[in-house]
Amino acid sequence: MKNFFGDVLTLDERVMYILCMKTTLKLSAADREFFATVARAAFTNPFSQERVEFDRQIAGAAQAVSRDELVIRTISRVEERVRSLMTAGKTDLRRYRGEDREIVRTVVLFDVYHRFRFEFDAFILRQIEAGDTPCQVPFARDIFASLVAQGIDNDEARRYFAIFYQIRRAFYFIENSLTGLAPSMDTLRLHLWNNVFTSDINWYENHLWNRMEDFSTLLLGETGTGKGAAAAAIGRSGFIPFDERKGCFSESFTRNFISLNLSQYPESLLESELFGHRKGAFTGAIENHEGIFARCTPHGSIFLDEIGDVSIQVQIKLLQILQERTFSPVGGHDRLRFHGRVIAATNRPLDEMRQQGQFRDDFYYRLCSDIITVPALRQRLQEEPRELEVLVTGILTRMIGPEGKSMVGLVCESIQRDLGPRYPWGGNVRELEQAIRRIILTRHYAGDSRAISGGLHEQLVAGIEAGTTDAQTLLAGYCSLLYRRHGTYEEVARRTGLDRRTVKKYIQWNEATCDGP
Repeated sequence: MKNFFGDVLTLDERVMYILCMKTTLKLSAADREFFATVARAAFTNPFSQERVEFDRQIAGAAQAVSRDELVIRTISRVEERVRSLMTAGKTDLRRYRGEDREIVRTVVLFDVYHRFRFEFDAFILRQIEAGDTPCQVPFARDIFASLVAQGIDNDEARRYFAIFYQIRRAFYFIENSLTGLAPSMDTLRLHLWNNVFTSDINWYENHLWNRMEDFSTLLLGETGTGKGAAAAAIGRSGFIPFDERKGCFSESFTRNFISLNLSQYPESLLESELFGHRKGAFTGAIENHEGIFARCTPHGSIFLDEIGDVSIQVQIKLLQILQERTFSPVGGHDRLRFHGRVIAATNRPLDEMRQQGQFRDDFYYRLCSDIITVPALRQRLQEEPRELEVLVTGILTRMIGPEGKSMVGLVCESIQRDLGPRYPWGGNVRELEQAIRRIILTRHYAGDSRAISGGLHEQLVAGIEAGTTDAQTLLAGYCSLLYRRHGTYEEVARRTGLDRRTVKKYIQWNEATCDGP
């Protein structure tokens, strides 16, 4: 008989092991109630309100406690109760039966995962820096020892370790890449987590951890909202096995997410980028070329951005890959297998395109295992007054480093002064990033005149067509459009035949009362 590390047990150790295994343990009523709540929390989406309520029960915390403090208290309380069980020799799963065994197993996993969460975070950063070469995991042996000591066998310990790593990556990328306080961002983060682990991580752990390749995802949203960041959060959070012999995971998460903007390529070259080509397949094909489907690793994901821009012919070929999981390079006859997940995104109205025959229904249904909408920036700003400050802080920190936080006040004041609260942000977060750069250079950002005029123009037209726009609103809106175009009250007065004070009054009234697009 050997332990997890291959060491042969002594006779005394064997006798003690056999005697212990003959004694069945049961949780006390108090422990069962507490740990059952911990087990339910462990299987609950960490971005959900339900998880917050479970954490409050576990930590015994009041409503006023912040989310970060609540998490710290919850982890500490669970660790304290687990240590108490461990001291009493009551954490060995082999000595439990039935429901108690499942509760203790989940609690042990919860405890070990959270005890090593900072090591995982540091490892994620180290892997990002190292790139596509898998890094050694120095704390792997400690985690295995912790799991095996509680009665989890070698194969299970290896799989749980890989799932721990996956959970921590998903939390890291969803939490850090998609910041924001708006309710729509809470919903987005919750949805992305479910996309990776399903709505019940218990199902995922038992049945789906190695079967997610057939679950495609369609991301919808305006240009610049962050669909690429959402796709990367999904793609970098896939399950990656641990190679115990090499002491590292089988591949780097930096390599198993491949992104391709389909609108960047003419159709004559797009198929080659997608499927690859053989030497001599067409003029200029002087050597073999691997497309992204061939480069995708078994545990990887492919992000097809601007999926609404591809032709019907390309849609048909992509549909075949999604259905059959095989493809052939251009000019080749061999069938290659594709193992990864597909994430697609578009800012185009697919419902209209389907009605017009520009986007195939069967292709749509193959992509829409899950549909996630990334909210527009103007929606986020309307939902949460603090959203702008949070976004500006995050962008400046990425752009400059921690020192960027000192410029947050200046940037926010400039945006509020120059644009006001109802600017439509047609370019969304991408426009905000450029606005911040402009303000750093010039201390001003006048906005996109096309977006400003377009939004107000659409409002006025809609009001006229609906018969809901009165004369004052119409005149005030018209003066505002002219002012945004020409920049002075005098020019607006000249064009409308009104005096300057009246023009100014109308423009200020419009800015104060207009709801914006």
